[in-house]
Amino acid sequence: MESYLLEWANLLLRWAHVVTAVAWIGASFYFVFLDSSLTPPESDALTKDGATGELWAVHGGGFYHPVKYAVQPPKMPVKLHWFYWESYSTWLTGFALFTLMYLWNASTYLIDKSRMDWTPAAAIAVALAFLVVFGLLYDLACEAFGRRKHGDRIVGIAVALLVCAASYLACRWFAGRAAFLLVGAMLATAMSANVLLWIIPGQRKVIAAIKAGQPVDPRHGQRGKQRSVHNTYFTLPVLFAMLSNHYSTTYNHPHNWLVLIVMMAAGAAIRQFFVLRHGHQLGRNRHPWPYALAGVVAIASAIVWTRPVAINSVAADARIDSAVGQYDYENLQAMLDRRCTQCHGAQLQLKNVRLDSPALVKQHAQSVYQQVVVTRLMPMNNSTGMLEEERVLVKKWFEAGAKTP
Repeated sequence: MESYLLEWANLLLRWAHVVTAVAWIGASFYFVFLDSSLTPPESDALTKDGATGELWAVHGGGFYHPVKYAVQPPKMPVKLHWFYWESYSTWLTGFALFTLMYLWNASTYLIDKSRMDWTPAAAIAVALAFLVVFGLLYDLACEAFGRRKHGDRIVGIAVALLVCAASYLACRWFAGRAAFLLVGAMLATAMSANVLLWIIPGQRKVIAAIKAGQPVDPRHGQRGKQRSVHNTYFTLPVLFAMLSNHYSTTYNHPHNWLVLIVMMAAGAAIRQFFVLRHGHQLGRNRHPWPYALAGVVAIASAIVWTRPVAINSVAADARIDSAVGQYDYENLQAMLDRRCTQCHGAQLQLKNVRLDSPALVKQHAQSVYQQVVVTRLMPMNNSTGMLEEERVLVKKWFEAGAKTP
């Protein structure tokens, strides 16, 4: 019953996380588009009021006319819409999901003893430290270099180096699937912290100054804009890291940390293309096609680089003959008892799957084949030491009709 309830909790949290992330990313992308597409106000009245840009758009049968005041509007509106719960809700649901899947089951999902043989408590502490330490170092780089000449470029280089170091360490210390997700969570935590600690407090200070009739400190707006731009470049790398845990080709690669860096760099380059594309349409910059090309080339290179190596089927068959015998159900069940029923047996049924009887094995034959042979996700982190010959045994049994007594 516990695994059944955890399965439902996982599903509902994942659903909520995706919904809130769509809302946050959608709002972020829209405002980046808005900033990049504003034109100088055509109305003298808007210019006199201090407007710095405007945009006309059509959507859903109506026309919209957003106007931006970079420092302050001529008067504070009665109703002011804020954008922060999308960020907070995304982080809260994501961290709850990370806790449920990886921290609650650290010995299964977080730890790969072939990489680092530590206790669940130690692994959890180090994983949480990734979220905190990266955020502190990122803030330090922003505050130390952000207002200098070429500060944005310096901060970008510093953040890229931090991400590369974190990717290497995470993939060296944790199971590949968990490592990718941890790096994504690390960036997402910094994104949400930007909203919580810098963007929203800065906006509140600006509003308080306006209401008090005091001069507005432009640094709050500049800092908020800087952090908002960082967030938009983090978005596609984070999404890749979050989605990659379903695709073992990436995180099971011997150099998985480099695969992660290449794919995140591709995401950042593609995001840069879309950001600059809005400005290009207004004649503000050259066409940013080199960024899109760089992203596509990086992805194509990763696809070629991570392609699976062909297995010598004849040699594998010969090893099976000597190691586990013929491709019959008796040998298959013996292998499942050795490698799988610790988590999928009478005492524990992870994912509501049992593999300790012919009828149940027959019922889950397709899933066993997919998880063991096609995606190679199971056993998780190969914690039970399944041999290549045993995977071929499952393949031969399934292709022969998945027969059971």
